[in-house]
Amino acid sequence: MTSLDKFINDNRNRYESELMDWLKIPSISTDPAYKADVKRGAEWLAERFRSLKFKTELIETCGHPLVFAEAPSVPGAPTVLVYGHYDVQPPDPLDEWVTPPFQPSIREGKVFARGATDDKGQMITHLFGAEAWIKTVGKLPVNLKFLIEGEEECGSEGLYEFLAGKYDSPLRTAQQMIQADIVVVSDNAQYGPGQPAVTYGLRGIAYFEIRLTGPKQDLHSGLYGGSISNPANALARMLAALVDENGRIQLDGFYDDIIELSDNEREQFAALGFDEQAYFAGVGVTGGFGEAGYSALERRWARPTCDINGLWSGYQGAGAKTIIPARAGAKVSFRLVPNQQPEKVHAALKAKLESLCPPGIILELISIHGAPGSMVPLDSPYMTAAARAIEKGFGKAPVFIRSGGSIPVVNAFAERAGMDTLLLGWGQDDDNLHSPNEKFLLADFHRGIATSAHLWEEIGKISTT
Repeated sequence: MTSLDKFINDNRNRYESELMDWLKIPSISTDPAYKADVKRGAEWLAERFRSLKFKTELIETCGHPLVFAEAPSVPGAPTVLVYGHYDVQPPDPLDEWVTPPFQPSIREGKVFARGATDDKGQMITHLFGAEAWIKTVGKLPVNLKFLIEGEEECGSEGLYEFLAGKYDSPLRTAQQMIQADIVVVSDNAQYGPGQPAVTYGLRGIAYFEIRLTGPKQDLHSGLYGGSISNPANALARMLAALVDENGRIQLDGFYDDIIELSDNEREQFAALGFDEQAYFAGVGVTGGFGEAGYSALERRWARPTCDINGLWSGYQGAGAKTIIPARAGAKVSFRLVPNQQPEKVHAALKAKLESLCPPGIILELISIHGAPGSMVPLDSPYMTAAARAIEKGFGKAPVFIRSGGSIPVVNAFAERAGMDTLLLGWGQDDDNLHSPNEKFLLADFHRGIATSAHLWEEIGKISTT
C-alpha cells in the first residue's frame, strides 16, 4: 500500500464525518427562503479549499455564488478543471422520506440525505483526492482547479454569465481562470452495481413549447363543430406527424448531420449484457418502442428522440363538457446526438408545424432551451488515464458508455474554451436523484476518493507539449 492509499484508508471516518456535516446544510437553490443556507454551503466548501492552501474565491453572481479554487502551480504539468455543484433539489414530498432529508442517516452501508449523490457526495471526493496528495507528497502532480456552482438545480444563470465574461476581474478573464487541458465532472452514475464506467458521450437537447390559438373563447361543439378548426384536433395531428410507426422523426434534414454508431461501439454496447426485458419490467411496461434497427441501449444512449413532455387543452373536469377549446398546447423535447444542432432542429420543426397548421389557427413555437450533444474520442489519453485510475480505485476496469441525458455545461466548456470533459460517476442510477430518500453507497464514496487521487497521478503523466 502506497503512502497515498494509506492516508486515504486512515481517514475514512473523517471523510464520512465531513460529508455528513456538508449534507446537513439545506442548500436548496431554487427556493429564496434558503438563500442564506446556500451561501453557507458555498462558504463551507471554500473554507475546505483554503485549508489546503488553494487560492479560493467566492464569485458573487446574479444568483448564488460560484466557488473557484486553484491549487499552487505545478510548472509543465497538465491542468485539470473539476466542475460540480453544491446546491440541491427541494426535498418534497417530505412525508416520503424515511429519515429527514437534511439529517444524514446511514443504513445498509448507504448515506441517505438530499445531495448525497447529486452532487455533494460525488464532487467532494475530488477535494479529498487532492488533499491526500498535499498531505502525503506536499504537492499535486497536476495543476488543479475547481469551479463549483450553486445554481445547477435552478438553471445556472450565474455560471453562464460568468462564462460569458460578465464577472471578469481586471487581472484575468473567466476563460483564463477556467482554462484547462481537461474537465472532470462527477455528477452521473456507474454502469451498474460493481461496474464502474467512463461516460464518453452525452445527448444534447432541443426543448420547445407549442401553442395553438383558435376561437376567442371555448365554443359549443354542437353549434360550431365542423365549421371551424379545433386547436386540440390540430395539435393532435401535428404531434402525431412528428414520429412515424418505425420511430423515425419526420423533420426534413433531421438525420443529415448525425454521427452514426461505429461497429466497435455497437459491439461494446452488446457486450455489456444489458437485459432489455428486466429494464422494461423495472419501469412497469411490457415492451419497448423506438427507432427500428437499434437496441434499447443504443436508442437510449446514441440515437435522437422526440417526446411529448406535456399536453393540455379543453375540459379536464368530471363528466362531459362539449366544447371546441379556444387553445391547445404541448411541451416537446428532442434528444440530440453529437453533431446535431438545436437551431437546425428548431427551423425544421417550425417548417413542419406550419405546413400542418389549418386555417383559423394561430401557431406559436417557443424555444425553451437547447444544447448540442458531446463526445470525447475513445483514444484520448485522458480517457486512458481515467480508465487506469478507476481500475486502481475500484479494483475493476471500467466500461465505456454513453448517456442519454444532457449536461449543458459540458457543451459550454467545449464551445467557450475548447475543453473536453471526462464524466466519471461514482453513483448508481437508482440513487433517487431529485426524489425522496436520495442515497449514496459509502463504499463507492471511498472508491471515488481513491480513484480521484490516482486520476491526478495518471493525468500528470500526460505530456502537454
